[in-house]
Amino acid sequence: MLKKAVLLSFLPLLSAVVPCAGAAPSALAVATAEHARTAYAGKVVDTLAGLVAFNTVADPQVPFERSAAHLGFKAYLKQEARRLGFDYRDDGYVVVIGHGQGRERVGVITHGDVQPVDPSKWRQSPFLLDRTSEPGLLLGRGAEDDKGPIATALYAMKAIKDRKLRLKKRIELYVYMAEESDWAPLEAYLKTHTPPQVNITLDAEYPAVIAEKGWGLVSVAIPAVPAAPAPAGAAVLTSFTGGFFDSQIPEDANAIIDGASGELEQAIRARAAAQRGMRYVFDRSGGRLTIQAKGVSAHSSKPEDGVNAIAMLADALAGQSWHGTAAAGMVNFLNDLVGTGLHGEKFGEAAYRDAFMGPMTVAPVVLKEADGTLRLNINLRRPRGKTAPVLEAQFKAAFDAWKAGQGNAMAGATLATQLGEPWVRDDAPQLPVLLDVFSHYTGIANAKPISIGGGTNSRLFPNAVSFGPGMPGAVYTGHSEHEFISEKQLLLNLQMYTAVLVELAR
Repeated sequence: MLKKAVLLSFLPLLSAVVPCAGAAPSALAVATAEHARTAYAGKVVDTLAGLVAFNTVADPQVPFERSAAHLGFKAYLKQEARRLGFDYRDDGYVVVIGHGQGRERVGVITHGDVQPVDPSKWRQSPFLLDRTSEPGLLLGRGAEDDKGPIATALYAMKAIKDRKLRLKKRIELYVYMAEESDWAPLEAYLKTHTPPQVNITLDAEYPAVIAEKGWGLVSVAIPAVPAAPAPAGAAVLTSFTGGFFDSQIPEDANAIIDGASGELEQAIRARAAAQRGMRYVFDRSGGRLTIQAKGVSAHSSKPEDGVNAIAMLADALAGQSWHGTAAAGMVNFLNDLVGTGLHGEKFGEAAYRDAFMGPMTVAPVVLKEADGTLRLNINLRRPRGKTAPVLEAQFKAAFDAWKAGQGNAMAGATLATQLGEPWVRDDAPQLPVLLDVFSHYTGIANAKPISIGGGTNSRLFPNAVSFGPGMPGAVYTGHSEHEFISEKQLLLNLQMYTAVLVELAR
Protein backbone atom coordinates (compact mmCIF):
# COMPACT_ATOMS: atom_id res chain seq x y z
CA MET A 1 0.00 0.00 0.00
CA LEU A 2 1.08 3.55 -0.57
CA LYS A 3 2.52 5.80 2.10
CA LYS A 4 0.86 8.92 3.46
CA ALA A 5 2.56 11.41 1.19
CA VAL A 6 1.29 9.49 -1.81
CA LEU A 7 -2.07 8.57 -0.34
CA LEU A 8 -3.08 12.17 0.04
CA SER A 9 -2.17 13.09 -3.49
CA PHE A 10 -4.42 12.14 -6.39
CA LEU A 11 -4.39 12.19 -10.12
CA PRO A 12 -6.28 14.90 -12.03
CA LEU A 13 -7.69 12.08 -14.14
CA LEU A 14 -9.58 10.61 -11.20
CA SER A 15 -10.27 13.94 -9.51
CA ALA A 16 -12.52 14.75 -12.45
CA VAL A 17 -14.56 11.63 -11.70
CA VAL A 18 -14.65 11.50 -7.89
CA PRO A 19 -16.10 14.43 -5.94
CA CYS A 20 -13.71 15.93 -3.44
CA ALA A 21 -14.44 16.39 0.26
CA GLY A 22 -15.26 19.85 1.48
CA ALA A 23 -18.32 19.90 3.75
CA ALA A 24 -18.30 19.23 7.48
CA PRO A 25 -20.53 16.46 8.83
CA SER A 26 -23.90 17.58 10.12
CA ALA A 27 -24.31 18.64 13.74
CA LEU A 28 -26.52 15.59 14.27
CA ALA A 29 -23.81 13.24 12.99
CA VAL A 30 -21.14 14.88 15.16
CA ALA A 31 -23.33 14.80 18.28
CA THR A 32 -24.23 11.15 17.77
CA ALA A 33 -20.58 10.25 17.23
CA GLU A 34 -19.62 12.03 20.44
CA HIS A 35 -22.32 10.11 22.29
CA ALA A 36 -20.87 6.86 20.93
CA ARG A 37 -17.41 7.74 22.23
CA THR A 38 -18.45 8.94 25.68
CA ALA A 39 -21.05 6.23 26.32
CA TYR A 40 -19.28 3.19 24.89
CA ALA A 41 -15.51 3.70 25.10
CA GLY A 42 -15.15 0.86 27.58
CA LYS A 43 -17.89 -1.37 26.26
CA VAL A 44 -16.52 -1.49 22.72
CA VAL A 45 -13.25 -2.84 24.12
CA ASP A 46 -15.13 -5.45 26.14
CA THR A 47 -17.03 -6.60 23.06
CA LEU A 48 -13.79 -6.74 21.08
CA ALA A 49 -12.33 -8.96 23.81
CA GLY A 50 -15.31 -11.27 23.47
CA LEU A 51 -14.87 -11.50 19.69
CA VAL A 52 -11.11 -12.09 19.86
CA ALA A 53 -11.64 -14.99 22.28
CA PHE A 54 -12.88 -17.22 19.45
CA ASN A 55 -10.19 -18.87 17.33
CA THR A 56 -11.92 -18.39 13.98
CA VAL A 57 -9.02 -19.58 11.83
CA ALA A 58 -10.35 -21.86 9.09
CA ASP A 59 -9.56 -25.52 9.82
CA PRO A 60 -9.41 -27.63 6.64
CA GLN A 61 -10.11 -30.73 8.77
CA VAL A 62 -13.35 -29.37 10.26
CA PRO A 63 -16.27 -28.27 8.05
CA PHE A 64 -17.44 -24.74 8.77
CA GLU A 65 -20.90 -25.84 9.88
CA ARG A 66 -19.34 -28.08 12.55
CA SER A 67 -16.62 -25.68 13.75
CA ALA A 68 -17.15 -25.03 17.46
CA ALA A 69 -15.18 -21.78 17.27
CA HIS A 70 -17.17 -20.40 14.34
CA LEU A 71 -20.49 -21.49 15.81
CA GLY A 72 -19.52 -20.01 19.16
CA PHE A 73 -18.51 -16.75 17.52
CA LYS A 74 -21.86 -16.48 15.77
CA ALA A 75 -23.70 -17.28 19.01
CA TYR A 76 -21.78 -14.48 20.71
CA LEU A 77 -22.69 -12.09 17.91
CA LYS A 78 -26.34 -13.06 18.29
CA GLN A 79 -26.15 -12.42 22.00
CA GLU A 80 -24.55 -9.01 21.47
CA ALA A 81 -27.05 -8.06 18.77
CA ARG A 82 -30.01 -8.92 20.99
CA ARG A 83 -28.46 -7.17 24.00
CA LEU A 84 -27.98 -4.00 21.96
CA GLY A 85 -31.50 -4.14 20.52
CA PHE A 86 -30.85 -5.21 16.91
CA ASP A 87 -32.39 -7.90 14.74
CA TYR A 88 -30.19 -10.83 13.82
CA ARG A 89 -30.22 -13.27 10.94
CA ASP A 90 -27.94 -16.28 10.56
CA ASP A 91 -27.52 -17.21 6.90
CA GLY A 92 -24.76 -19.76 7.47
CA TYR A 93 -21.49 -18.26 6.34
CA VAL A 94 -23.04 -14.79 6.60
CA VAL A 95 -24.55 -13.09 9.65
CA VAL A 96 -26.67 -9.95 9.18
CA ILE A 97 -27.32 -7.62 12.13
CA GLY A 98 -29.83 -4.88 11.38
CA HIS A 99 -31.34 -1.68 12.76
CA GLY A 100 -34.27 0.25 11.38
CA GLN A 101 -36.66 -0.22 8.49
CA GLY A 102 -36.80 0.85 4.87
CA ARG A 103 -36.49 -0.51 1.37
CA GLU A 104 -33.25 1.41 0.97
CA ARG A 105 -30.37 0.04 3.01
CA VAL A 106 -26.82 0.92 4.01
CA GLY A 107 -24.49 -2.06 4.38
CA VAL A 108 -21.45 -2.35 6.63
CA ILE A 109 -19.25 -5.20 5.37
CA THR A 110 -16.88 -7.03 7.75
CA HIS A 111 -15.55 -10.54 8.38
CA GLY A 112 -15.31 -12.66 11.51
CA ASP A 113 -12.63 -15.16 10.50
CA VAL A 114 -8.92 -14.52 11.01
CA GLN A 115 -5.59 -15.61 9.58
CA PRO A 116 -3.41 -18.34 11.17
CA VAL A 117 -1.27 -17.36 14.12
CA ASP A 118 1.82 -18.69 15.92
CA PRO A 119 1.01 -18.45 19.66
CA SER A 120 4.69 -18.84 20.58
CA LYS A 121 5.37 -15.38 19.19
CA TRP A 122 2.89 -13.62 21.51
CA ARG A 123 3.34 -12.51 25.11
CA GLN A 124 -0.15 -13.76 25.88
CA SER A 125 -2.55 -15.94 23.96
CA PRO A 126 -3.44 -14.28 20.63
CA PHE A 127 -7.04 -15.23 21.45
CA LEU A 128 -7.05 -13.30 24.71
CA LEU A 129 -7.23 -9.53 24.16
CA ASP A 130 -4.06 -8.21 25.75
CA ARG A 131 -4.77 -4.79 27.29
CA THR A 132 -1.68 -4.51 29.49
CA SER A 133 1.55 -5.66 27.80
CA GLU A 134 1.89 -2.49 25.73
CA PRO A 135 -0.01 0.43 27.28
CA GLY A 136 -2.46 2.02 24.88
CA LEU A 137 -2.53 -0.99 22.55
CA LEU A 138 -5.07 -3.80 22.32
CA LEU A 139 -3.26 -6.89 21.07
CA GLY A 140 -4.94 -10.00 19.70
CA ARG A 141 -5.61 -11.88 16.48
CA GLY A 142 -8.35 -9.94 14.71
CA ALA A 143 -7.96 -6.76 16.76
CA GLU A 144 -7.43 -4.81 13.53
CA ASP A 145 -8.46 -7.41 10.93
CA ASP A 146 -11.42 -7.59 11.33
CA LYS A 147 -12.98 -7.97 14.78
CA GLY A 148 -12.17 -4.44 15.91
CA PRO A 149 -14.31 -3.05 13.07
CA ILE A 150 -17.18 -5.40 14.00
CA ALA A 151 -17.17 -4.14 17.60
CA THR A 152 -17.04 -0.49 16.57
CA ALA A 153 -19.80 -0.95 13.99
CA LEU A 154 -22.06 -2.50 16.64
CA TYR A 155 -21.63 0.46 18.98
CA ALA A 156 -21.98 2.98 16.17
CA MET A 157 -25.37 1.42 15.47
CA LYS A 158 -26.15 1.40 19.19
CA ALA A 159 -25.42 5.13 19.49
CA ILE A 160 -27.77 5.81 16.58
CA LYS A 161 -30.44 3.68 18.23
CA ASP A 162 -29.97 5.51 21.55
CA ARG A 163 -30.62 8.88 19.91
CA LYS A 164 -33.82 7.57 18.31
CA LEU A 165 -32.83 9.07 14.97
CA ARG A 166 -35.44 8.94 12.25
CA LEU A 167 -33.69 7.00 9.53
CA LYS A 168 -34.76 6.80 5.92
CA LYS A 169 -32.57 3.76 5.35
CA ARG A 170 -32.07 0.55 7.26
CA ILE A 171 -28.54 -0.20 8.50
CA GLU A 172 -27.24 -3.74 8.08
CA LEU A 173 -23.96 -5.10 9.44
CA TYR A 174 -22.72 -8.08 7.40
CA VAL A 175 -20.23 -10.46 9.02
CA TYR A 176 -18.80 -13.03 6.60
CA MET A 177 -17.07 -16.02 8.18
CA ALA A 178 -14.59 -17.10 5.49
CA GLU A 179 -13.07 -13.96 3.96
CA GLU A 180 -9.52 -15.03 4.74
CA SER A 181 -9.84 -18.49 3.21
CA ASP A 182 -12.70 -18.91 0.73
CA TRP A 183 -14.81 -16.32 -1.08
CA ALA A 184 -16.95 -18.91 -2.89
CA PRO A 185 -19.67 -19.16 -0.18
CA LEU A 186 -20.15 -15.38 -0.21
CA GLU A 187 -20.27 -15.29 -4.00
CA ALA A 188 -22.94 -18.02 -3.93
CA TYR A 189 -24.86 -16.18 -1.19
CA LEU A 190 -25.01 -12.97 -3.19
CA LYS A 191 -26.52 -14.79 -6.16
CA THR A 192 -29.75 -15.24 -4.19
CA HIS A 193 -29.52 -12.47 -1.56
CA THR A 194 -30.14 -8.85 -2.48
CA PRO A 195 -27.47 -6.74 -0.74
CA PRO A 196 -27.88 -3.09 0.33
CA GLN A 197 -27.74 -0.43 -2.37
CA VAL A 198 -24.78 1.37 -0.75
CA ASN A 199 -22.01 -0.32 1.27
CA ILE A 200 -18.88 0.50 3.22
CA THR A 201 -16.29 -2.18 3.94
CA LEU A 202 -14.36 -1.92 7.20
CA ASP A 203 -11.31 -3.95 6.21
CA ALA A 204 -8.62 -1.70 4.79
CA GLU A 205 -7.48 1.93 5.17
CA TYR A 206 -8.62 5.51 5.27
CA PRO A 207 -9.51 7.91 3.74
CA ALA A 208 -11.51 5.68 1.31
CA VAL A 209 -10.36 2.85 -0.92
CA ILE A 210 -11.58 2.88 -4.52
CA ALA A 211 -8.97 0.54 -6.06
CA GLU A 212 -7.40 -2.77 -5.05
CA LYS A 213 -4.58 -4.67 -6.69
CA GLY A 214 -5.17 -8.19 -7.95
CA TRP A 215 -3.95 -11.02 -5.71
CA GLY A 216 -1.59 -13.45 -7.40
CA LEU A 217 0.71 -16.35 -6.71
CA VAL A 218 3.80 -17.64 -8.52
CA SER A 219 4.79 -21.15 -7.39
CA VAL A 220 8.24 -22.54 -8.15
CA ALA A 221 8.81 -26.25 -7.55
CA ILE A 222 12.18 -28.01 -7.58
CA PRO A 223 12.48 -31.79 -7.16
CA ALA A 224 14.33 -32.72 -4.00
CA VAL A 225 16.84 -34.90 -5.91
CA PRO A 226 18.21 -32.98 -8.92
CA ALA A 227 20.35 -34.64 -11.56
CA ALA A 228 23.65 -32.81 -10.99
CA PRO A 229 25.69 -33.64 -7.84
CA ALA A 230 27.61 -31.02 -5.94
CA PRO A 231 31.30 -30.57 -6.74
CA ALA A 232 33.53 -32.81 -4.63
CA GLY A 233 34.43 -31.29 -1.27
CA ALA A 234 31.97 -28.39 -1.57
CA ALA A 235 29.67 -27.32 1.23
CA VAL A 236 26.14 -28.63 0.65
CA LEU A 237 23.01 -26.63 1.37
CA THR A 238 20.82 -29.50 2.54
CA SER A 239 17.77 -27.51 3.69
CA PHE A 240 16.19 -24.12 3.07
CA THR A 241 12.68 -23.42 4.39
CA GLY A 242 10.61 -20.55 5.75
CA GLY A 243 7.30 -18.73 5.99
CA PHE A 244 3.91 -19.48 7.50
CA PHE A 245 1.07 -18.64 5.08
CA ASP A 246 0.63 -16.94 1.72
CA SER A 247 -0.76 -13.64 2.99
CA GLN A 248 2.02 -12.97 5.49
CA ILE A 249 5.50 -11.60 4.88
CA PRO A 250 7.63 -14.32 6.52
CA GLU A 251 9.58 -13.50 9.64
CA ASP A 252 11.21 -16.95 9.89
CA ALA A 253 13.55 -18.82 7.54
CA ASN A 254 16.04 -21.59 8.18
CA ALA A 255 19.01 -23.15 6.37
CA ILE A 256 21.26 -26.13 7.06
CA ILE A 257 24.71 -26.41 5.47
CA ASP A 258 26.76 -29.59 5.69
CA GLY A 259 30.52 -29.32 5.30
CA ALA A 260 30.54 -25.59 6.06
CA SER A 261 34.02 -24.24 6.64
CA GLY A 262 34.80 -21.51 9.13
CA GLU A 263 35.55 -19.17 6.25
CA LEU A 264 32.13 -19.82 4.71
CA GLU A 265 30.39 -19.18 8.01
CA GLN A 266 32.22 -15.88 8.43
CA ALA A 267 31.30 -14.83 4.90
CA ILE A 268 27.63 -15.55 5.56
CA ARG A 269 27.78 -13.73 8.90
CA ALA A 270 29.30 -10.69 7.20
CA ARG A 271 26.54 -10.50 4.59
CA ALA A 272 23.90 -11.00 7.29
CA ALA A 273 25.38 -8.24 9.44
CA ALA A 274 25.02 -5.77 6.57
CA GLN A 275 21.25 -6.29 6.44
CA ARG A 276 18.81 -4.04 8.26
CA GLY A 277 16.02 -5.33 10.46
CA MET A 278 17.23 -8.95 10.56
CA ARG A 279 18.40 -11.13 13.43
CA TYR A 280 20.33 -14.37 12.94
CA VAL A 281 21.14 -17.35 15.14
CA PHE A 282 24.08 -19.51 14.00
CA ASP A 283 24.61 -22.96 15.47
CA ARG A 284 27.57 -25.16 14.53
CA SER A 285 27.74 -28.85 15.29
CA GLY A 286 30.85 -30.36 13.73
CA GLY A 287 30.71 -29.64 10.03
CA ARG A 288 26.98 -28.83 10.07
CA LEU A 289 25.94 -25.18 10.25
CA THR A 290 22.32 -24.31 11.08
CA ILE A 291 21.10 -20.76 10.46
CA GLN A 292 17.88 -19.29 11.81
CA ALA A 293 16.82 -15.99 10.24
CA LYS A 294 14.37 -13.70 12.01
CA GLY A 295 12.68 -10.89 10.10
CA VAL A 296 9.43 -8.98 10.69
CA SER A 297 6.03 -10.32 9.64
CA ALA A 298 3.50 -8.10 7.89
CA HIS A 299 0.45 -8.30 5.65
CA SER A 300 1.71 -9.48 2.27
CA SER A 301 -0.15 -6.63 0.54
CA LYS A 302 2.29 -4.28 2.32
CA PRO A 303 5.69 -5.94 2.03
CA GLU A 304 7.34 -2.63 2.85
CA ASP A 305 6.00 -2.96 6.41
CA GLY A 306 7.90 -6.21 7.01
CA VAL A 307 11.38 -7.65 6.66
CA ASN A 308 11.26 -10.79 4.51
CA ALA A 309 13.27 -13.55 6.19
CA ILE A 310 13.23 -15.84 3.13
CA ALA A 311 14.60 -13.20 0.77
CA MET A 312 17.13 -11.95 3.32
CA LEU A 313 18.45 -15.40 4.18
CA ALA A 314 18.89 -16.15 0.48
CA ASP A 315 20.83 -12.91 0.17
CA ALA A 316 23.02 -13.82 3.14
CA LEU A 317 23.84 -17.09 1.37
CA ALA A 318 24.65 -15.35 -1.91
CA GLY A 319 28.39 -15.17 -1.33
CA GLN A 320 28.81 -18.31 -3.41
CA SER A 321 26.88 -20.29 -6.00
CA TRP A 322 25.27 -23.37 -4.52
CA HIS A 323 24.98 -26.78 -6.22
CA GLY A 324 23.62 -30.26 -5.84
CA THR A 325 20.31 -29.87 -3.94
CA ALA A 326 16.86 -28.41 -4.38
CA ALA A 327 17.66 -25.94 -1.58
CA ALA A 328 20.73 -24.83 -3.54
CA GLY A 329 18.66 -24.29 -6.65
CA MET A 330 16.05 -22.30 -4.70
CA VAL A 331 18.66 -19.98 -3.19
CA ASN A 332 20.10 -19.35 -6.63
CA PHE A 333 16.63 -18.74 -8.07
CA LEU A 334 15.74 -16.25 -5.34
CA ASN A 335 18.97 -14.31 -5.71
CA ASP A 336 18.88 -14.33 -9.51
CA LEU A 337 15.20 -13.47 -10.15
CA VAL A 338 13.69 -12.11 -6.94
CA GLY A 339 16.32 -10.51 -4.74
CA THR A 340 15.49 -8.39 -1.70
CA GLY A 341 13.51 -5.79 -3.63
CA LEU A 342 9.73 -5.55 -3.48
CA HIS A 343 8.68 -5.01 -7.09
CA GLY A 344 10.07 -7.87 -9.17
CA GLU A 345 12.64 -5.76 -10.98
CA LYS A 346 14.94 -8.76 -11.46
CA PHE A 347 12.19 -11.03 -12.81
CA GLY A 348 12.72 -10.47 -16.53
CA GLU A 349 10.24 -7.95 -17.93
CA ALA A 350 7.53 -8.65 -15.33
CA ALA A 351 7.86 -5.47 -13.23
CA TYR A 352 5.41 -2.65 -13.95
CA ARG A 353 3.37 0.05 -12.23
CA ASP A 354 0.20 2.11 -12.61
CA ALA A 355 0.27 5.84 -11.99
CA PHE A 356 -2.53 5.64 -9.38
CA MET A 357 -2.41 2.06 -8.10
CA GLY A 358 1.39 1.96 -7.82
CA PRO A 359 3.81 -0.89 -8.59
CA MET A 360 3.24 -4.61 -8.59
CA THR A 361 4.71 -6.12 -5.41
CA VAL A 362 6.51 -9.46 -5.46
CA ALA A 363 7.18 -11.22 -2.15
CA PRO A 364 8.35 -14.78 -1.39
CA VAL A 365 6.05 -15.97 1.39
CA VAL A 366 6.21 -19.75 1.96
CA LEU A 367 9.07 -22.18 1.25
CA LYS A 368 8.40 -25.80 2.24
CA GLU A 369 9.39 -29.31 1.23
CA ALA A 370 6.65 -31.90 0.75
CA ASP A 371 6.28 -35.09 -1.26
CA GLY A 372 9.84 -34.94 -2.53
CA THR A 373 9.57 -31.37 -3.84
CA LEU A 374 10.75 -28.03 -2.50
CA ARG A 375 8.10 -25.44 -3.31
CA LEU A 376 8.28 -21.66 -3.06
CA ASN A 377 5.17 -19.49 -3.15
CA ILE A 378 5.62 -15.88 -4.20
CA ASN A 379 2.73 -13.54 -3.45
CA LEU A 380 1.91 -10.86 -6.04
CA ARG A 381 -0.26 -7.77 -5.75
CA ARG A 382 -0.68 -6.40 -9.26
CA PRO A 383 -2.20 -3.13 -10.50
CA ARG A 384 -4.03 -2.48 -13.72
CA GLY A 385 -1.94 -1.82 -16.83
CA LYS A 386 -0.89 -5.30 -17.92
CA THR A 387 -3.06 -8.26 -18.86
CA ALA A 388 -2.79 -11.56 -17.03
CA PRO A 389 -1.66 -13.51 -20.16
CA VAL A 390 1.12 -10.99 -20.85
CA LEU A 391 2.34 -11.05 -17.25
CA GLU A 392 2.17 -14.82 -17.09
CA ALA A 393 4.22 -15.09 -20.29
CA GLN A 394 6.84 -12.70 -18.90
CA PHE A 395 7.23 -14.70 -15.70
CA LYS A 396 7.55 -17.91 -17.70
CA ALA A 397 10.09 -16.45 -20.14
CA ALA A 398 12.31 -15.21 -17.32
CA PHE A 399 12.06 -18.53 -15.48
CA ASP A 400 12.75 -20.60 -18.57
CA ALA A 401 15.82 -18.52 -19.38
CA TRP A 402 17.09 -18.89 -15.82
CA LYS A 403 16.46 -22.65 -15.84
CA ALA A 404 18.31 -23.06 -19.12
CA GLY A 405 21.33 -21.38 -17.57
CA GLN A 406 21.37 -23.88 -14.71
CA GLY A 407 22.01 -26.88 -16.94
CA ASN A 408 20.65 -30.30 -16.06
CA ALA A 409 20.53 -29.49 -12.33
CA MET A 410 17.20 -27.68 -12.63
CA ALA A 411 15.70 -29.71 -15.48
CA GLY A 412 12.75 -30.77 -13.33
CA ALA A 413 12.00 -27.30 -11.96
CA THR A 414 8.59 -25.85 -12.81
CA LEU A 415 6.75 -22.57 -12.48
CA ALA A 416 2.97 -22.06 -12.16
CA THR A 417 0.98 -18.83 -11.83
CA GLN A 418 -2.40 -17.73 -10.47
CA LEU A 419 -3.27 -14.15 -11.37
CA GLY A 420 -6.25 -12.30 -9.96
CA GLU A 421 -7.60 -9.11 -11.49
CA PRO A 422 -7.19 -5.57 -10.12
CA TRP A 423 -10.38 -3.76 -9.18
CA VAL A 424 -11.46 -0.10 -9.37
CA ARG A 425 -14.69 1.58 -8.27
CA ASP A 426 -14.39 5.35 -8.61
CA ASP A 427 -18.06 6.33 -8.80
CA ALA A 428 -19.53 5.20 -5.44
CA PRO A 429 -22.07 7.86 -4.36
CA GLN A 430 -21.05 7.84 -0.69
CA LEU A 431 -17.45 8.91 -1.34
CA PRO A 432 -17.97 12.61 -0.49
CA VAL A 433 -19.49 11.66 2.88
CA LEU A 434 -16.60 9.35 3.75
CA LEU A 435 -13.98 11.93 2.81
CA ASP A 436 -15.76 14.74 4.66
CA VAL A 437 -16.02 12.69 7.85
CA PHE A 438 -12.40 11.58 7.64
CA SER A 439 -11.15 15.14 7.15
CA HIS A 440 -13.33 16.43 10.00
CA TYR A 441 -12.04 13.94 12.56
CA THR A 442 -8.39 13.79 11.51
CA GLY A 443 -7.75 17.37 10.49
CA ILE A 444 -6.30 16.13 7.18
CA ALA A 445 -7.76 18.56 4.68
CA ASN A 446 -8.80 17.70 1.14
CA ALA A 447 -8.58 13.95 1.68
CA LYS A 448 -8.69 11.94 -1.53
CA PRO A 449 -9.50 8.28 -2.30
CA ILE A 450 -6.65 5.79 -2.45
CA SER A 451 -5.58 2.44 -3.87
CA ILE A 452 -4.35 -0.49 -1.76
CA GLY A 453 -2.53 -3.75 -2.34
CA GLY A 454 -5.02 -5.87 -0.42
CA GLY A 455 -8.28 -7.34 -1.63
CA THR A 456 -11.57 -6.92 0.26
CA ASN A 457 -15.18 -7.99 -0.15
CA SER A 458 -15.90 -4.53 -1.57
CA ARG A 459 -15.47 -6.25 -4.94
CA LEU A 460 -18.63 -8.30 -4.37
CA PHE A 461 -21.07 -5.66 -3.10
CA PRO A 462 -22.74 -2.84 -5.06
CA ASN A 463 -21.37 0.66 -4.53
CA ALA A 464 -18.92 -0.63 -1.92
CA VAL A 465 -15.67 1.08 -0.95
CA SER A 466 -13.47 0.51 2.09
CA PHE A 467 -13.32 2.97 4.98
CA GLY A 468 -10.62 2.13 7.57
CA PRO A 469 -9.73 0.84 10.06
CA GLY A 470 -6.06 1.62 9.31
CA MET A 471 -4.72 5.16 9.15
CA PRO A 472 -2.76 6.34 6.09
CA GLY A 473 0.97 5.96 6.55
CA ALA A 474 0.62 3.66 9.58
CA VAL A 475 1.81 0.07 9.64
CA TYR A 476 -1.13 -2.27 9.12
CA THR A 477 -0.73 -5.06 11.68
CA GLY A 478 -3.37 -7.51 10.44
CA HIS A 479 -1.83 -10.89 9.42
CA SER A 480 1.29 -10.13 11.48
CA GLU A 481 2.46 -11.79 14.69
CA HIS A 482 2.05 -8.46 16.47
CA GLU A 483 -1.51 -7.54 15.54
CA PHE A 484 -3.09 -4.73 17.51
CA ILE A 485 -5.29 -1.70 17.38
CA SER A 486 -4.62 1.25 19.64
CA GLU A 487 -7.37 2.31 22.03
CA LYS A 488 -7.14 5.79 20.53
CA GLN A 489 -7.68 4.47 17.01
CA LEU A 490 -10.52 2.20 18.10
CA LEU A 491 -12.42 5.17 19.51
CA LEU A 492 -11.60 7.39 16.54
CA ASN A 493 -12.99 4.66 14.29
CA LEU A 494 -16.10 4.50 16.47
CA GLN A 495 -16.69 8.21 16.00
CA MET A 496 -16.09 8.14 12.26
CA TYR A 497 -18.24 5.05 11.66
CA THR A 498 -21.07 6.57 13.67
CA ALA A 499 -20.95 9.87 11.82
CA VAL A 500 -20.84 8.14 8.42
CA LEU A 501 -23.81 5.91 9.22
CA VAL A 502 -25.87 8.87 10.41
CA GLU A 503 -25.13 10.78 7.23
CA LEU A 504 -25.83 7.83 4.93
CA ALA A 505 -28.96 6.52 6.63
CA ARG A 506 -30.92 9.59 7.71
